[in-house]
Amino acid sequence: MEKVFTSFLLLFHLVVASSAVTHTNITTDQSALLSLKSQIILDPFHLLDESWSIVTSVCQWVGVTCGSRHQRVKSLNISNMALTSRIPPNFGNLTFLVSLDLSSNNFYGNLPQEMARLRRLRFIRLSLNKFSREVPSWFGVLHQLQVLVLDNNSFDGSIPFLFSNISTLHVLDLTGNSLEGQIPEKIGNLENLRFLSLYGNKLIGSIPPCLSNASMLMTLYLSRNFLKGNIPEEIGKLQNLKLLAIERNQLTGSIPFSIFDISGI
Repeated sequence: MEKVFTSFLLLFHLVVASSAVTHTNITTDQSALLSLKSQIILDPFHLLDESWSIVTSVCQWVGVTCGSRHQRVKSLNISNMALTSRIPPNFGNLTFLVSLDLSSNNFYGNLPQEMARLRRLRFIRLSLNKFSREVPSWFGVLHQLQVLVLDNNSFDGSIPFLFSNISTLHVLDLTGNSLEGQIPEKIGNLENLRFLSLYGNKLIGSIPPCLSNASMLMTLYLSRNFLKGNIPEEIGKLQNLKLLAIERNQLTGSIPFSIFDISGI
């Protein structure tokens, strides 16, 4: 009987502790979003200015969706709001975030290292902003990420080779930045990749033959770079390819006959 009572007490304490953590966590989410709001220097439509207030639940704020199980912020979509802001470090406290869409705004500066804590993220779209500096290598620790869209920003530096760690990645879009260096050979390790766009950067070197290892690729955009050398024969192994765009580079040699064996291109 004493053993049963002890077990009951232990369970009771675990439930109380769990409730306390939940309360703390939703408060943490609220603080993280209010910190983001405090960084906003322009909100022309007053969407966040009026909605993001402590008098209402975080889960009712514009652009915020909470999970039904934990009542934590699961999705944040504040795209197309003409916001001008930086992302504060404690944005990384939104640890239940699965989907993040900040596209078509005027976010600027770098992406803080603390965002590496957002390990549940599956979808990231930061298109059409003014983010700058190097593309963070910490994206490589987001092992559940399926869609990473960073097009039309001002990212520079090289493409992080740690992208090859994201085995779940389906879409990688780096279009329209200022990326330099070579295409990492390890991108070919992304066996689930369907869409890859490096269009409109400053990439040099050759097209790595090992891209053919990404056998699920359906769309490959490499146009408007400074790529040299031959088109690799191995491209013909991409039998799921529907679209191949490699124009406006400095490629030489002939078109490999293997490309014409891709029936769906």
